[in-house]
Amino acid sequence: MPTTTEKLLADVVSTIHERGAVYGHPYYNHKRISELWSAYLNHPVTASQVALCMALVKVSRLSESPNHEDSIKDGLAYLSIYKSVLDAEMDNAFTWGAD
Repeated sequence: MPTTTEKLLADVVSTIHERGAVYGHPYYNHKRISELWSAYLNHPVTASQVALCMALVKVSRLSESPNHEDSIKDGLAYLSIYKSVLDAEMDNAFTWGAD
């Protein structure tokens, strides 16, 4: 029987897969966001930094509502996405679908 944590992580993985089917690999979306943020802030922001900042948004929300299930799931998802995006940034040969 799966634990509460295992169920939570399985739900996060499922959500990441569902979003990936719609948006593609998270690197490309976070890269676009990083370009927009960089232009707006007039300061370079990387795609992996976007994922970390989005995770921090969820941490901030959890400070207000510590039991909010969606924020917990989203925070876990963004930290997982951070790893995927960071791997893509560090792989000079990275290609996955169309950008």
